Amino acid sequence: MGVLVRSAARQLCCAARAVIPCTWRGKYFSSGNDEPPENNRVTPMLRHLMYKIKSTGPITVAEYMKEVLTNPAKGYYVHRDMLGEKGDFITSPEISQIFGELLGIWFISEWMAAGKNAAFQLVELGPGRGTLMGDILRVFSQLGSVLKNCDVSVHLVEVSQALSELQALTLTEAKIPVEQNAESLVYMKGVTKSGFPISWYRDLQDVPKGCSFFLAHEFFDVLPVHKFQHDETRDHVEVCPDAGVIIQELCERIALTGGAALIADYGHDGTKTDTFRGFYGHKLHDVLIAPGTADLTADVDFSYLRRMVQGKVASLGPIEQQTFLKNMGIDVRLKVLFDKSDEPSVRQQLLQGYDMLMHPQKMGERFNFFALLPHQRLQGRSHHINTCQSQPSASPVAGFSELAWQ
Repeated sequence: MGVLVRSAARQLCCAARAVIPCTWRGKYFSSGNDEPPENNRVTPMLRHLMYKIKSTGPITVAEYMKEVLTNPAKGYYVHRDMLGEKGDFITSPEISQIFGELLGIWFISEWMAAGKNAAFQLVELGPGRGTLMGDILRVFSQLGSVLKNCDVSVHLVEVSQALSELQALTLTEAKIPVEQNAESLVYMKGVTKSGFPISWYRDLQDVPKGCSFFLAHEFFDVLPVHKFQHDETRDHVEVCPDAGVIIQELCERIALTGGAALIADYGHDGTKTDTFRGFYGHKLHDVLIAPGTADLTADVDFSYLRRMVQGKVASLGPIEQQTFLKNMGIDVRLKVLFDKSDEPSVRQQLLQGYDMLMHPQKMGERFNFFALLPHQRLQGRSHHINTCQSQPSASPVAGFSELAWQ
């Protein structure tokens, strides 16, 4: 049966600590805020939830998660910057520039393998502070001679006004004002520091159709999950319908107009059943305490994502982050940056970042990469897919096999 959040407001306030497996989230660090949320349990979100439950009855775990994270007025992600050492979690792009640089190489590699189409959209779902996209676009600029005949545009799907403003500060050219229109599907427009047009949307469906390369880094883990529990065995099952809907949308677009999608997240291949948990100040946090002040998350079930593809496109992975990054040449890139720097502090930072990304007990084995590509990309057919793929080849997919450095 569906596991329901407690309907009594008093129980919601004082609920006993849930049994949460103490697994690494991937978004972690050692320090956090000084003021724990337990010191102020009656949050605006809690009052909102109590009123909602009293008015309409019990809510599902998925509805609870959605309200806490993305409620337009009080949601955790909507009005705050939760990233970094002073926030509640830290992500790979915040740890090392190499991560984003290698992803930039991946997209260019796939664009070349797909036939060097004259135009493509680079679309990121949940761009955080914009750090990852900034590193990718820096690679695009450095390889400008490769992309000189390609019309590239950047499209960000972001529901948080606070984060979209941070992204604009990170990515756009200061001399060119960002256009804003809260009533439009494209609620912000600008030009990146690299000279690419950039647009913001609240929903993937609002992004224009066309040859697109999609990126979702630590995006699927915050989508609401339904939890089911068998009465007799107490076994848990977690299902994320929103993830299935998004995967199907990506598949339809890629099958129709070409491109690819790269998904990076912590998760499993159908082997875990009870992963719903909270994080505050880089530490595990009871999901029912002080809602709206802590991040809520659940591991991504990549076997479910693969099933949702339904044969519309090809899928690769999941493979562990350490394998993907090694195949992409992280060791080569680390040596280049290390040799260029004479500062001991910079060298130490590079080594620490590499260790965090690659160590099996840190992010190396806990994060996975998963890709969606047109069937023709792997089969090496020579015909066109609409206007996007002009001369496909059957060359290996970078990251999922070892990259050939020339």
